[in-house]
Amino acid sequence: MTVEFIEVAWRDRRVLIEHEWLGAADSAGPLIVFLHEGLGSLAMWRDFPARVCTATGLRGLVYSRPGYGRSTPRGPQEAWDLDFMHRQAHEVLPALLAALGVPQPVWLFGHSDGASIALLYAARFATAGAIVVAPHIVVEDLSVASIEKAKTAYETTDLRSKLARYHDDPDSAFWGWNRIWLHPPFRQWSIEAEIASIACPLLAVQGVDDEYGTLEQIRGIARRVPQTRLLEIPACGHSPHKDQPEALLSASTHFIRSHGDKT
Repeated sequence: MTVEFIEVAWRDRRVLIEHEWLGAADSAGPLIVFLHEGLGSLAMWRDFPARVCTATGLRGLVYSRPGYGRSTPRGPQEAWDLDFMHRQAHEVLPALLAALGVPQPVWLFGHSDGASIALLYAARFATAGAIVVAPHIVVEDLSVASIEKAKTAYETTDLRSKLARYHDDPDSAFWGWNRIWLHPPFRQWSIEAEIASIACPLLAVQGVDDEYGTLEQIRGIARRVPQTRLLEIPACGHSPHKDQPEALLSASTHFIRSHGDKT
């Protein structure tokens, strides 16, 4: 597959978004859109999205949000607001799908911040189904503590050079994410009330040893979205697609297939 770029209007400017199509173009089912984590990008998914598409027989779309990967970086003075994930869900993703002419509705597969974005999108727009991995619906002390450690690592270790393999502007990717999460008013951020309107099939997944959130994140989703199916994976941290890929692939494939007649 080949990485492509498309120009999308957002925030009174135009941004380039890198994206890649996976699977057969003539697939009869809905598209699966993959939404990366807070420090992720198209490339950082590695081969997991392709494996999901092969296992389900569906076409996939992987992209880097503005500020990440090879997409347009943040502006030098651009600071993200408390609603940065809402903007991605309600503005950027719909604009991207429209620009690419993607038929609706789509499946969503999101990780971490990308999982929260998937929840926000599904709460507002018709969605075939969603798989959210290590999502955030509230800000927990554990999350903040781990993000503070990431800040120290970025300033004192080779983390910046590692991220530079995946981002044209690693400072754009890191500080956009880190500063808003550590901004004191963000401690009150919550999407608990909003997600109650989600009507699509929903699989919420989390590693038991997730260092960025407790299991209350996905259990909180299940209390508000009754059709949610939960998967808690033992011996697994914040990235199940890296820590326990076979378990996540199996569960995701079964979930998508089991709802195929509804899409």
